[in-house]
Amino acid sequence: MAMPLNLVLVRHGESEGNLARSYSRKGDDSKYTAEFKNRHSSLFKLTDRGRTQAASAGNWIKENINPNFFRYYTSEYLRAMETAACLNLPDAKWFSEFYLRERDWGELDITSDEERRTKFEGAMKRRELDSFFWTPPGGESLAHMCLRIDRVLNTLHRECDGKEVIIVCHGETMLGFRVRLERMSQEHFREMESSNKKFDRIHNCQVIQYTRKDPSSGKIAPYLNWMRSVCPSDTTLSSNEWEEIKRPKYKNDDLLAIADKHRRILE
Repeated sequence: MAMPLNLVLVRHGESEGNLARSYSRKGDDSKYTAEFKNRHSSLFKLTDRGRTQAASAGNWIKENINPNFFRYYTSEYLRAMETAACLNLPDAKWFSEFYLRERDWGELDITSDEERRTKFEGAMKRRELDSFFWTPPGGESLAHMCLRIDRVLNTLHRECDGKEVIIVCHGETMLGFRVRLERMSQEHFREMESSNKKFDRIHNCQVIQYTRKDPSSGKIAPYLNWMRSVCPSDTTLSSNEWEEIKRPKYKNDDLLAIADKHRRILE
């Protein structure tokens, strides 16, 4: 079994939740009203800007990848479904898939930055130890989320060999796809997460395309060996270039070298 010829991942456009967080990071928690917080985050809608971003992403996909796909998937969260529709892909028939939902942040969902620093101070300190394996109170870790990503990938293996597939989902869900498809090491993950480079972020309506077709020679590989990341609404936020995926393999000495980077505390 092989993978799709092209797998296109799209993050949803700016949502009400994104807008509230952007204000909160600047010290303004006025968007966190009782009405705003008294619902599940799956019901966040797109802002007007979010719809514009989705339209821009749809135009870019039609012009640079393909206007038509064999399979169309979207997260069941409203902001993803709304984005999928606003891509305006012709003749699209979308499958809603709950495995594509955003990471569950549990008790930290719909909380301001101030609440996270005070009410959940202990949990946030534990996150600093290792954010990939860390689980928010009542939520799921990124590692757990990758298990449901694998379920989606297994379906693509079975049903979409050599086909064109598009998935509309969420930023951390797309990060999970990157971890699994690129066999990303924990060291690489931590470097990317701590990076201040805008290219290392997945922005609203960012498009990540994986392909089995060599962009230079046109030769078809058995695996998704190349990827490019484009933010159509603002291409200065993305690298926009094809990259060959180098999945890590380790010799014995390589494993020991990784271990030796960390100091042993107990003798």
